[in-house]
Amino acid sequence: MSEPTSARSVPGRAAARPVIAVTVGEPAGIGPEIALRAAWALRQRVNCVLLGDAAFLALTASLIDPAMQLAALSLQALRHGGLPHFGPGRLAVVDVPLAAHVVPGVLDKENGRAVLATLDAAVEGVAAGRFDAIVTAPLQKSTINDAGVAFSGHTEYLAGQTNTAQVVMMLAGEPGGGAAPLRVALATTHLPLAGVAAAITPAGLATTLDIIDADLRRKFGIAAPRILVAGLNPHAGEGGYLGREEIDTIAPAIAAARARGIDARGPYPADTLFQPKYLCEADCVLAMYHDQGLPVLKYATFGHGVNITLGLPLIRTSVDHGTALDLAAQGLGLADCGSMEAAIDTAVHMVRASRNNGAG
Repeated sequence: MSEPTSARSVPGRAAARPVIAVTVGEPAGIGPEIALRAAWALRQRVNCVLLGDAAFLALTASLIDPAMQLAALSLQALRHGGLPHFGPGRLAVVDVPLAAHVVPGVLDKENGRAVLATLDAAVEGVAAGRFDAIVTAPLQKSTINDAGVAFSGHTEYLAGQTNTAQVVMMLAGEPGGGAAPLRVALATTHLPLAGVAAAITPAGLATTLDIIDADLRRKFGIAAPRILVAGLNPHAGEGGYLGREEIDTIAPAIAAARARGIDARGPYPADTLFQPKYLCEADCVLAMYHDQGLPVLKYATFGHGVNITLGLPLIRTSVDHGTALDLAAQGLGLADCGSMEAAIDTAVHMVRASRNNGAG
């Protein structure tokens, strides 16, 4: 690959194909492979711009498929000259060099800051209008923390970089068999179970429901979103005998949301909520904690599910799995890029819906 000198630079939003920034994640994991495979497979209708070490990605691409063509440019060239337009014959790579040689399956803290730099470049590119959305491959939190940077995850980092007070994690997927898309949002995310009840507050639920409703309208084009809310306790508290959170916190928050014009209903017992007869009347389910809602969604859609961050002033989607270091250590060709393709497709759908609703 070489840095382009004669390609025509065009604003990202003017391109015929949506321009999606794809950060390739932890270099020792499967992120680079699935990012390359998905971007190449979708190149006719999506302009995926990969952010990562250009030389490493070129080597990986040559081993995956010698026909895969990449063209690299530096961050400086992107900032000063804009994004070159190559057409679907080549994938653009914004070079964010790694500090250390990559051994598949073996983490190296020396590369932690470079992984983080790809996120910074993606956010900067969206703010400058070069990219329409961000899709992230999985990264390893420990690598970044071991590099000396406090890091709790993509979602929290992007919220901080965009000065967003609260965001909502939502996973989505197609269960198959003709079923409607399944979307599950979370009232709390990565907390110990012992801390969940205290983290569920009327103010937090109010903001969460506002964010879900607003983004389903603006970024998904759903005119009147229907949100089903799960209870926290077994049997949704069973009238207070199994806990009062439903009575004291969740039900009042739902009532207040309805008064604001949000079609939120519940709280429902989580063990019976995820049935087709209920889900057919919902655009999203709000679960109270991580392992209440996500096991159901991942069982139904794993490998093709999408992680979506709601509430950001930009569009961000990701895969529904981790770095799979053990798989990467076994060599190329074993990783499934289905979730990455779904994440890119979802980002494109959100870009178009946002434009239609005047939000992009």
